[in-house]
Amino acid sequence: MTARRPRERGLTIEDVARAAGVSRQTISNALNAPHRLKAETLERVTALIEELGYRPDQSARSLKSGTRRIIAYPTPVDDPANPNPLMGGFLEAVVAAAGEAGYRILLVRPRPGQTHEQALDELIAARTVDGFLLSDILRDDPRVAHLAAEGFPFAAFGRTEPEHPQSWVDVDSVQAVTELVGLLAARGHRKVAFLASSSGQPWMDDRRDGFLAGVRRHGLAGQEFSVRGDEPGEIVAATRELLASRARPTAIVAGGDWLALGVYAAARAEGVEIGADLALVAFDDLPVTAFLQPALTTVRLPLRRIAEALVSRLVRIVEDGVNPQAGLLLPGELVIRPSLGP
Repeated sequence: MTARRPRERGLTIEDVARAAGVSRQTISNALNAPHRLKAETLERVTALIEELGYRPDQSARSLKSGTRRIIAYPTPVDDPANPNPLMGGFLEAVVAAAGEAGYRILLVRPRPGQTHEQALDELIAARTVDGFLLSDILRDDPRVAHLAAEGFPFAAFGRTEPEHPQSWVDVDSVQAVTELVGLLAARGHRKVAFLASSSGQPWMDDRRDGFLAGVRRHGLAGQEFSVRGDEPGEIVAATRELLASRARPTAIVAGGDWLALGVYAAARAEGVEIGADLALVAFDDLPVTAFLQPALTTVRLPLRRIAEALVSRLVRIVEDGVNPQAGLLLPGELVIRPSLGP
């Protein structure tokens, strides 16, 4: 393969076109609309662009198109000492998807004393970004309502209210958990329980709805128990109480992997063997779940597909002014491991 030359000072698109023996429009298509070129032409032109080290002038492109080719992502608050691995994976997927579309991601967060809406307004007023990508969408999320009122482009990882733009993408948690309950029913379980966090997160409610739907579909005896927030001690204590009671289930569906970790600790304390005496399944597929003993059956979030769909929707709004008529639900990916039991 030919090594790429250092970029020549002042290299223009016309220079590249002359070197390739093609028109200026062909070079433009290779950079912005590769689907318009024949495969052999695209391959030859792209190789020459890389060899010459040509990069288009983004400022000129922005002036011509009226866009900055920058997407703002208001990052959720996280603990550096105990970061959320899912959101780290999501950010990596978003950066990759935006890069493929020719955009960059700008990470933002309100300054001390500033509201989320004020932080959004600051970027809008400065004409710094073309749109926003939101995550951790809650019911009646004020960021969604604010951007909808401003008429500013956004896409959301999580469902928005019907009266707001439907530029959202989400995981079909209901269907995924219904399938988990079906796996348990197929292995003969009749008494199942759902462990939830009572934090009021909409995705936790969706997972509960999936559990109840599965229980009804398969005629199981189902019960629910919940803990406040994510406090490990409360998760262990509540699960130990359930496992020591006469209502002890033979299988537990945890609303999140972090809840399932508490079930492992409670089961050890009660002398219950997960995978043999108790089946355990959960949701999220945190990296640690593959290393548990036994490894945890869970639902993986298709983060790359989610990011690609979000960026695609947002770019279409920004560049074409086309708002989606409906949100997009993507299926979760079942990861079956020994905690499901025989």
